[in-house]
Amino acid sequence: MAKRKIDEIRKEGGEGVIITGGEPTLYEDLAGLISYATSVGMFPRIITNGQKMADSGYAKSLHDAGLRHLHVSVYSCRDAVQATLSKNPDSLKNIIETLDNLKELGDMTVDANIAISRLNAGHLSDTAEWLTKRYPFIRHFVFNNLDPFMNRASENPEVIPRLHDFELELHRALTHLDAKGKTFRVERVPLCYLPGFEHVSTETRKIVKEEGRTVYFLDQKEKLTQDTWESEKGPSCGSCSLNGICAGLFGWGRCYSVSELSPTFVDMDEIIKRIRQ
Repeated sequence: MAKRKIDEIRKEGGEGVIITGGEPTLYEDLAGLISYATSVGMFPRIITNGQKMADSGYAKSLHDAGLRHLHVSVYSCRDAVQATLSKNPDSLKNIIETLDNLKELGDMTVDANIAISRLNAGHLSDTAEWLTKRYPFIRHFVFNNLDPFMNRASENPEVIPRLHDFELELHRALTHLDAKGKTFRVERVPLCYLPGFEHVSTETRKIVKEEGRTVYFLDQKEKLTQDTWESEKGPSCGSCSLNGICAGLFGWGRCYSVSELSPTFVDMDEIIKRIRQ
């Protein structure tokens, strides 16, 4: 079925696939799927928790199959926080071994995905600095504000941050990455919490570029196309100069409150210009 999905994406004009999950390395024939995607001209990427690829032989098998680009999910540079959030005491050790293996392979493009939670909100910049210092070959970073509708988050609401919990640390992390010449994106964060970095919001970029996204599933959901990006907004959003390009507050009423939102008065046209450059 997975190969049929790749064929479907190719017929619809796709140029590549991002294989995610769940955890794609749990799929027994991931190397075969990567090899198939490569053979039909569909550039493959994976998003992984960096556990199974700590085995250098397994990492090499995916590389030999044609994998050249992957995203490694990292919660924290602090062992105890990474272990708590992943529920795996060896999680950070395995991520380090995975990144060391990828460094040895030499020609892999590696991105870092950092999900923001209440447990890591106070040291996002430490994690960014640790990754850029130890693994300078990581060129792109994605910060995802925790999705309160995901199963793990909804079952553990205590880890869902308030926007104010990570406001300063996110700005510090982005400032550091910018100074290091890295590229980065931020997801599910309203623009009033991205001062100076409004142009890196994934949702804002899609609104400005009028882009959609299609996700293919291997279960009964089969296919989901998203072409609208706006979430809930509060009374203060009406007077915000960026209201037209801000997605608003994802998960409002579930975990986040519109009382945390405030209007900004920066030039929207300048942000649009930066996105379209």
